[in-house]
Amino acid sequence: MDTFFQLFVSGLATGSIYALAAIGFTLLWQASQTINFAQGEFIMLPAFFVLAGTQFLGLSFPLAMAIALVLSLLLLGLGFKRIIIDPLLPHGVLPIVIATIALGILMKEGVKQFYTAEALPFPALFSDRTLNVFGAAISVQDIAVLLIALGAVALLQLFLNGTKIGRCMQATAQNPNVAEILGVPVRRMILYTFLINASLAFLASVLISPIYLAKFSNGETLGLIAFIAAIVGGFNQIRGALAGGLLIGVIDNLSAAYVSASYRSAVPLILLIIIILVRPQGLLGKAEGRTV
Repeated sequence: MDTFFQLFVSGLATGSIYALAAIGFTLLWQASQTINFAQGEFIMLPAFFVLAGTQFLGLSFPLAMAIALVLSLLLLGLGFKRIIIDPLLPHGVLPIVIATIALGILMKEGVKQFYTAEALPFPALFSDRTLNVFGAAISVQDIAVLLIALGAVALLQLFLNGTKIGRCMQATAQNPNVAEILGVPVRRMILYTFLINASLAFLASVLISPIYLAKFSNGETLGLIAFIAAIVGGFNQIRGALAGGLLIGVIDNLSAAYVSASYRSAVPLILLIIIILVRPQGLLGKAEGRTV
């Protein structure tokens, strides 16, 4: 039972990072019908921004983190929207899907060729000691990661529901044409969504890199699992993306320990198939009507 509790908490911590990436998928889809298949690479890249700042520029770790956050907002938020999404958005979803897949490959191969193909250690943000909780040895890092990720989601919900800008963003997501008639600056609200996604990607990057190291290929797994988590939980609901991420994190950990570590990567795919067959809108998603 102690081992089960330890695996459960560790799974929640990893799942909370998946949830941050999944929420990014959900936000971009709600705001602009954009599916970003480079989301995994968006999480991979900020860690290398930090490492480049400390290794090549000799910056302190906190300063490198601050500069990496600014670069993430400029490149993965503003630049991504202006250079990739805005020109392709009038042409529908498929060109955006193709462009983001190509962007993900470019980012991954760029880090591999021009930085390193090796996995690099990332400075630990929290203590590596463990706490005895109900007889189980729970990592301080797991607890901190879980609390920070859940705190970020809670702050995002408070922002969306409790501020004027947040309500304008929700109005834009629900019906941009009506929102524009009512005086909502739709283009600015969509930009805010892209910036929020970039900040969530940065947070996920600095939380997961000390655990799994900084590696150019990290985005492949992160992006796939986050996309599955968003669908499992409900692609049109932030709470659904959160639930999907936590669920996959826990199931992945438990299946690796009690079933087989060799097949752990298949578990999210199996879960995805089951959810699509039983509840296509996701666990917490809402069914949406569509005119054909």
